[in-house]
Amino acid sequence: MRRIITGLLTVIVIAGLGAFAWKACAADQPVPVQTEPGGGTPAAGGEDKSAGGGSGEAVGGACCKAGDTTPPLELVKATPKGGLHNPYNDKIAEIADEGHHTYLSAGCNGCHGGGGGGGMCPPLTNDTWVYGSDDDTLFRLVSLGSDELQKQGYTRVKHEVVVGPMPPFGGIIKSSDQLWKIIAFIRSVNPSSLKPPAAPPPQ
Repeated sequence: MRRIITGLLTVIVIAGLGAFAWKACAADQPVPVQTEPGGGTPAAGGEDKSAGGGSGEAVGGACCKAGDTTPPLELVKATPKGGLHNPYNDKIAEIADEGHHTYLSAGCNGCHGGGGGGGMCPPLTNDTWVYGSDDDTLFRLVSLGSDELQKQGYTRVKHEVVVGPMPPFGGIIKSSDQLWKIIAFIRSVNPSSLKPPAAPPPQ
C-alpha cells in the first residue's frame, strides 16, 4: 500500500513540474500584436475592441445608434460625459413593451417594482430624479451604479428614500441597445422625465 501511495505522489509531482515548465516556457514567448491600419489593436479573436466592441458604431461616430451591441460599460468608458443620447426617444411608444420585457428580465423590478412604481427603491414614475433625468446620467447610473457614479463626480440633486445604493448593471445588461430600450420603457411610464430640466434662476 505504501508503494502505491509513493508511486502516485511521484507521478503527481512529475506531472505538476512538467506543466509548470511548459507554462513558464510559454510565458517567455513574446506574443505578436497586430495593429489595424487605423491604429486600433484587435483583441483576442481578431475583432477591434478599441472602438467599443460590438458593432463599433457607437464610438467614433455620433452616439448612440439603435441596435448597438456595445456592452454598456464599454460605451460609458468610450463616450465623454454628456455624449450619451437614447436613439429611441422618438419611438418610445413602439419600444416600450420590449424595454419592459428587458427591464423585467434584468431584475429591475425586484427593487423598482414591475411597472416602475417603486418598492424598496425609488419609483421611476415620479419626478424625483436623484442624479438627473437626462439620457447620459441615467445610462451611466444604471451601468456603473450610484457609488461609482459619485466617484466619477456626479452628485445628488434631489433625494429619495432608498434602502441602499443602486448596484451596477453594466455587466448584467448585455448591450447598450438593451439598456436604451429599458430607459425608453422608463420614459413611457414617466413621460415628464423627457422634459429638459428647468434652468436655474438668474443671479
